[in-house]
Amino acid sequence: VQLQASGGGLVQPGGSMRLSCKASGLNFKISVLGWYRQVPGNEREVVAQISSAGVANYTDSVKGRFTVSRDWRRNTVYLQMNALKPEDTALYYCNTHYYGMDFWGKGTQVTVSS
Repeated sequence: VQLQASGGGLVQPGGSMRLSCKASGLNFKISVLGWYRQVPGNEREVVAQISSAGVANYTDSVKGRFTVSRDWRRNTVYLQMNALKPEDTALYYCNTHYYGMDFWGKGTQVTVSS
């Protein structure tokens, strides 16, 4: 299983950014996909997850601002981030929970700063 994330960078507060994560080596249709983030010194936290049925869940701090979605044809999961805040600055990781195991992509840095 491989997860390749992209789309991070620097954005001003209030701005938007979209992260992408292409999955390979798994049955995309039955996998649970998600985005996590980590700030140095803190534990990795879940940001959003989307089930194989397309049901999405979000951590409270991003509800109404972030949207997770999946493209079945491209085996890709997205995280659309709007109204970004400096506290959203973190290393973002793509994750899949597949047959009881967790797989991680390489992190992509998101920095929200003026």
